Amino acid sequence: PEPELGVTLEDFLSAAIEFSPTLKMAEESLNIGSSRKKQASGRLLPQVTAKGSRSDNRRRDASDLVTTFDGERYSVQLTQVLFNWQAFTARSQASFIENQLEAEYYGALANLLTEVAENYFNVLQAEDALDSIASELEAVNNQLDQIQNLYDRQLVQITDLYQVQASAAAVEAEQLKLETDLALNQEALYSVSGMTAGDLLGMRDNATVPPLQNSINYWVNQAKENNHQIEAQEYAVQAANKRISERKGAYMPQVNFVAQVQQTNLGFDNRFIDQNDISYLAIDVTIPLYAGGSNRAAVSEAASQHRMAQSELQIVELEATQRVRSSYLQVAAAENFIAAARKLLESATLSSTAMQQGFNLGTVTSVDVLNALRDQFRAQRDLQTARYDHVKFLVLLKREAGLLSAEDMVEVSSWLESPN
Repeated sequence: PEPELGVTLEDFLSAAIEFSPTLKMAEESLNIGSSRKKQASGRLLPQVTAKGSRSDNRRRDASDLVTTFDGERYSVQLTQVLFNWQAFTARSQASFIENQLEAEYYGALANLLTEVAENYFNVLQAEDALDSIASELEAVNNQLDQIQNLYDRQLVQITDLYQVQASAAAVEAEQLKLETDLALNQEALYSVSGMTAGDLLGMRDNATVPPLQNSINYWVNQAKENNHQIEAQEYAVQAANKRISERKGAYMPQVNFVAQVQQTNLGFDNRFIDQNDISYLAIDVTIPLYAGGSNRAAVSEAASQHRMAQSELQIVELEATQRVRSSYLQVAAAENFIAAARKLLESATLSSTAMQQGFNLGTVTSVDVLNALRDQFRAQRDLQTARYDHVKFLVLLKREAGLLSAEDMVEVSSWLESPN
């Protein structure tokens, strides 16, 4: 079937959640964690088993007397754990692992939302750049027509004509490059969402992106509290600590309550006896004495795993902090650059207009006009890039701080509008 066409950011976000193999793997990992927790909890609940057997028996005694009979044995047994330190800590460990996998799932979801938004805006940026280069090429071709007309009347030198032709060729080459960039960005958006880009909504000229709030230390602290990767690794450390306790539980006794009801006509060595109904209650105590050093080695292994988990937590915290600081500085820089880029575009546009008028009056050369046109459209594309980068860095900052939500993506979508 043909891939579905997407238009709004919500289209691609919804499609990506249904499509993403990475998110599906994270979801199944969470399901596995939940199942393992239930398994660990189930071992502490009453265990009931039923057994039954029926046999044909033939017995020959010392006087060669042969007897045959049908043997039957039926029983129901209930076992309840009273004390088993390993089982208790295994349940706690499974609970921490489930929490770890849940944090990893929401981290994968936040990564997916960020990736979709980034690719969506990359496509918009490429489309706007392509529109800009098309306008620039049209302006340069108009200048070429004007120079060609003047050259035909022998009012300019051949070098002026060559200069404009070279500029037009350079703009055409840049246009081909931007067309390739657009195709690559569209493919990246498709690969993450399984949806083909249609006529995407563009960013509104009057879109008000909220200014950056609070200090960089505030965002770092938010990441330490809410970042999904840090949260997942903290649960991993707690699970590793419980694993040490579980391994130490091998030195402790195990106590079980046992209740059984049995009906049989078989005695020792399957001797025939009268029908018996037997029931008993018992406390079963198992005390480990010596296991060849395997328990000590298991505790040592668990302690090393715990220290490794602590080191991994430090690494995750350092990396998350670095990403938050980087994103914060990029958002702040984008805000400042947008204001500067607007002024530069206004100045470049006025300069280009003035140069064209000066050329018509014969006070400037065609090279001056071409340079002014190049600066004008370059400033236009720089402003477009800054606006899109501002949004992408802001979404990235919220993701790294663990604050990215569906409401944030709805707000981002409100900054878009149909190009028609």
